[in-house]
Amino acid sequence: MSDSTSSQPSSPRPVSSQSIFAPRSRKQLSIFFGGAAFFGLATFITRRSLTRRYKASIPRFFQQSNRPSTQFNGPMEAFEALNIATINVASIAMMVTGGLLWAFDISSMEDARIKIRAGLGFDGSGTSAADAEEEFEEWLATTLARKDTKRKKVEREGEEDDQWTNERDKPR
Repeated sequence: MSDSTSSQPSSPRPVSSQSIFAPRSRKQLSIFFGGAAFFGLATFITRRSLTRRYKASIPRFFQQSNRPSTQFNGPMEAFEALNIATINVASIAMMVTGGLLWAFDISSMEDARIKIRAGLGFDGSGTSAADAEEEFEEWLATTLARKDTKRKKVEREGEEDDQWTNERDKPR
């Protein structure tokens, strides 16, 4: 008696949004892995430069050991050191940024905006954000108006620029 149950092809399981293999997570981690690849390249460049400098300092076979013959170009060495340091810092910063974006579940500017507004106490409906924007505009208008009145006051009195006062009417 044969078993007549047919094995159905298994459909791929849906990837949950919390999985590392979800498209959102892959997008976030791509910045981290791009930074890791960039860091590997920066490490290779740094090691190559250090090896080249080390080999240049070793005396040749029939060269006197008390007279090093390395040609030293100060500005070029400084330029190379600056470039290598910049590449290393940029690659590490890219890795840290990608890791933080993945850890905080941020994959777009809109996600970052929502997280920051939530942290500041604004809800996602936009009403509080509009109120905050209006309050900022009022603050900016009053600050610029105060600056304008101070400038007109100084022009009328003919005082020097160093006699200006700050927001608390104390000299700057």
